[in-house]
Amino acid sequence: MPELPEVEALADHLRRHAVGLTVGRVDVAALSVLKTFDPPTTALHGREVTGANRWAKYLGLQVGDLHLITHLSRAGWLRWSDKLSAAPLKPGKGPIALRVHLGTPGEGAGFDLTEAGTQKRLAVWLVDDPAKVPGIAVLGPDALTLDLEGLAAALKGNTGRIKSVITDQKVIAGIGNAYSDEILHVARLSPFATAGKLTEGQLNALHDAMITVLTDAVTRSVGQQAATLKGEKRSGMRVHARTGLPCPVCGDTVREVSFADKSFQYCATCQTSGKVLADRRMSKLLK
Repeated sequence: MPELPEVEALADHLRRHAVGLTVGRVDVAALSVLKTFDPPTTALHGREVTGANRWAKYLGLQVGDLHLITHLSRAGWLRWSDKLSAAPLKPGKGPIALRVHLGTPGEGAGFDLTEAGTQKRLAVWLVDDPAKVPGIAVLGPDALTLDLEGLAAALKGNTGRIKSVITDQKVIAGIGNAYSDEILHVARLSPFATAGKLTEGQLNALHDAMITVLTDAVTRSVGQQAATLKGEKRSGMRVHARTGLPCPVCGDTVREVSFADKSFQYCATCQTSGKVLADRRMSKLLK
């Protein structure tokens, strides 16, 4: 799933390549991705792109006074092309959900919003105010703008596990499964630690790790072509998606805890004083 660094890089790519161009046509191949119908996507035709923005993990293309906003969810992506085909998309065929032509269709650049897999969660809104997107309206403070005092306030009294809490977009916006693994590894915190019971030292370590990990990822991602961002993200990971490989800090084996539809990775030596966390999937297999 694209998280804060990748979405910021995609917004930067659109600022550098799309701003100043005119929307020639918007093709919708999957009506289910559209969560708003007024104004229609045809309202964008003939209008100039004036900006691109990010709200946590939401990506927006600003076209005059309108915002075309998408949440890429788990399997969505933005695919840029310097020259798109003018042929209309066939509904329900292939991974492309929506296409934006910039300039004359068939002659100009543009991008596709695509989604792989069978679980279709990609969502698109066309609004005159980003706050009209339900998910944006309830976002917590952005992870990159949250200071130490703000982090302490966000976690105060929270009885949830820190892994779950920092990925709750209503608490802290922009962090997902992958970067939470990385942040907790750098902070040397157990994913199962209680969020509201962190010591002052642990809070400091968590805040430093959050800013460091995300800033480094943004730095590595911004300027990349959209097609190379996923590879860049994977190459920078220390523990996430590295189950069975050695921890780059201590050399211990990176371990995994699996749930119904997702998993996370951690280093027992660095994060849990050597304690191996219970993996519900493995526990069921052993019964």
